[in-house]
Amino acid sequence: MKALMKRNLLVFFRDKASVFFSFLAVLIIIGLYALFLGDVWVSGFKELSGVRYMMDSWIMAGILAVTSVTTTMGAFGTMIEDKTKKITKDIYSAPVKRSAVSGGYVMSSYVIGVILSFAALVLAELYIVAFGGQLMDPLTLLKVVGLILFCCVVNTSIVLFIVSFFNSTNAFAAASTIIGTMMGFLTGIYLPIGNLPEGVQFVVKIFPVSHAAALFRQVMMADAIGETFAGAPEQAVTSFKEEMGVILGFGDYTVTPLVSFMILAATAVVFYALSILNMSRKKK
Repeated sequence: MKALMKRNLLVFFRDKASVFFSFLAVLIIIGLYALFLGDVWVSGFKELSGVRYMMDSWIMAGILAVTSVTTTMGAFGTMIEDKTKKITKDIYSAPVKRSAVSGGYVMSSYVIGVILSFAALVLAELYIVAFGGQLMDPLTLLKVVGLILFCCVVNTSIVLFIVSFFNSTNAFAAASTIIGTMMGFLTGIYLPIGNLPEGVQFVVKIFPVSHAAALFRQVMMADAIGETFAGAPEQAVTSFKEEMGVILGFGDYTVTPLVSFMILAATAVVFYALSILNMSRKKK
């Protein structure tokens, strides 16, 4: 499995186009924020101090949640391409278990997701600092790194289930484009969750990636929110957090970080099981 994982990593990173398009959704969001959305969000809270730092942290937290989806999706392109070119038949003809082959694809996709998410984290920090924000303290950085490692596990399972239905590169490319676009809406980047109709809000809040984005925001925005809302009523802070998707709530119930972790962990288990079931069904 290690040899197959290494082979998949080399194939992916040799293809500069694959790396670029895996990162494309992130670059689009950063570009939209830098050119348009940033000024819109900041102008909405211009009476408060430190707003730019807070909103930059908000958008970058959302980007990290999106990155772990789009990059793992791009990484699984190697598996689809191998199926299309019948390379998998050559691999299966070798004395290697099918589970090891599948494991090689899954592990390489996870590693690629982690590597590119770390690259996105570096870009995010550079962006925040460039516009007057602060670098993360060691404890916050450690929490963000842990979230990246955890969220890549979860999103690898979701993406594995999705790609298990594809056998052509065209279908995979179309799905990648759609999912990359959807992520910006489902994580409340293009439009804050609080601005959506109630029915749409409910759908967004039950989506696993929204919980990942909320966790990233709670960690990355803690200092910025404390600075911007210093002395403000607790209700005003809570309303802002709900509006921007920093915390998720259903009526009077507010989802705690522990519940979000449990939802994401359960999601990983369920989708890995569904993926195995679907791929086993196709082999029969």
